[in-house]
Amino acid sequence: MNVPVSIKEVAAHAGVSVATVSNVLNRPEIVAQATRERVSASISELGFVRNESARQLRAGRSRTIGLVVLDVANPFFTDLARGVEDEASKAGLAVILCNSDDQERKENRYLDLLEEHRVQGVLITPVASEGTRLARLQRRGTPVVLVDSRSPSRGQCSVAVDDVLGGDLAASHLLAAGHERIAFSGGPQNIRQVADRHEGALRAMKRSGLAPGDLAVFRADALNVAAGQRIGAQLAALRAGDRPTAVFCVNDLMALGVLQEMTRNRIRVPEDVSIVGYDDIDFAAAAAVPLTSVRQPRQQLGRTAARLLLEEVADGDSHRHRQVIFEPELVIRQSTS
Repeated sequence: MNVPVSIKEVAAHAGVSVATVSNVLNRPEIVAQATRERVSASISELGFVRNESARQLRAGRSRTIGLVVLDVANPFFTDLARGVEDEASKAGLAVILCNSDDQERKENRYLDLLEEHRVQGVLITPVASEGTRLARLQRRGTPVVLVDSRSPSRGQCSVAVDDVLGGDLAASHLLAAGHERIAFSGGPQNIRQVADRHEGALRAMKRSGLAPGDLAVFRADALNVAAGQRIGAQLAALRAGDRPTAVFCVNDLMALGVLQEMTRNRIRVPEDVSIVGYDDIDFAAAAAVPLTSVRQPRQQLGRTAARLLLEEVADGDSHRHRQVIFEPELVIRQSTS
């Protein structure tokens, strides 16, 4: 097994001190050009790779930030992570991506791991709104920014979308098209985004003179395509006269699952059932029947959250937390009539 080349070997090969090699690596501007070139040539010839972990340990913080999301398989979080990575890269930082799978125990394990790695800060879409674990992380010196979530105590910076408004936009669109038998395809109500989008739909129903009970609620234990297929199968099993004429799905993955089941059961979209999704992921526009969806600024959410985190790291104790709220936008396509 090859043994990594040490900084002492580079110094001996170049005929300089270890301190000079260190300066070439960390403060090259203070080293004479000829010496710098000689050391660089030795580094290249010997194949030296600096021990960044040791350097970061001496500095007290790594050149990384942590990003903890609920489901990395969801394209919404993939796009969000891209926005985070764009900003982190500009600052010379790397991103450690963690997938909590909507499990609090797994989330806590990742938070412990990120703290052990001395990340500069943590961006997180938390499983639960109660933030005791996050507050403890902050007290120990690690900044935290909530992404696609709001800080109930305003004890952290946060970046979110007005999901109540988004649910209202979706339901209002269906009501304006003449639908009165509308279904809500959702997931666990303890997920803030699910609860807010449901609340927005109810708000639109009430404004139209309909009762909360007029919104047929179907729930699944997940927010993916398979969960949408299960709800779609329940809808397809209903008699045509009893079946809702429109479905508002809490995200696009569920909407795609519902759409697949409608197609499999030869229920026409949008002629028999209209479908609205949420997030406006790329697959929404590329579906067999392009989905009407409530668009969230996914990459912008990630970029803004990363900027807030970097500001907090730079500001230190003088930092003041900010809560940024974006407005969603309805994108109308062929899945609604």
